[in-house]
Amino acid sequence: MKRIVILISGRGSNMESLIRAQRAGELGEARIVAVLSNRPDARGLLTAAAAGIHAEALDHKQYPDRESFDAALMSAIDAHQPDLVVLAGFLRILSEGFVRHYSGRLLNIHPSLLPAFPGLHTHQRALEAGVRLHGCSVHFVTPTLDHGPIVLQAAVPVLDDDDKERLAARVLAEEHLIYPRAVRWFVEGRLAIEGLCVRVQGEQRENALRAPDLAR
Repeated sequence: MKRIVILISGRGSNMESLIRAQRAGELGEARIVAVLSNRPDARGLLTAAAAGIHAEALDHKQYPDRESFDAALMSAIDAHQPDLVVLAGFLRILSEGFVRHYSGRLLNIHPSLLPAFPGLHTHQRALEAGVRLHGCSVHFVTPTLDHGPIVLQAAVPVLDDDDKERLAARVLAEEHLIYPRAVRWFVEGRLAIEGLCVRVQGEQRENALRAPDLAR
């Protein structure tokens, strides 16, 4: 059985989608063994605890620098012997040492069609850029921010009357669909990293992108 640790900073809606997927048997031979947060008041910790999952906070403000916090976080994560670490709205830039420690087993979901719009405020930036497609990407984490091999993406149309809130809501709905799928592929051993590309064994290439319904 594969062991999964999830990192959050707030409500953890993607964490919730993974918990639902586990309950429905959609994560294969995997179990979420812990949810950790850098914020003691993160609402997602209560959700995880209510689901019977170990929930723990390490307040980053109690550490003198990024490296010392990351070292403590690694120790807390490794206590659960994870096969996979999942970032689900974890609002910290991770040190290179942390990322390399979990190389090949650290996934993130980003609210844009990478490599477009890395970083913050992706929905507003997409509107300002006038793009007609926006979306989200599941990727392996590397030391370069939002620049790892892409596992799966989902696209949504940008509508003429969109504001950042409406666009964000449609993207988030897609995040909740593709993150459990990507985690399941990892659990099943179907992901092969080849340079900056990820090959999904036994999956048609077109299924690595959820295309939008352009009639909407």
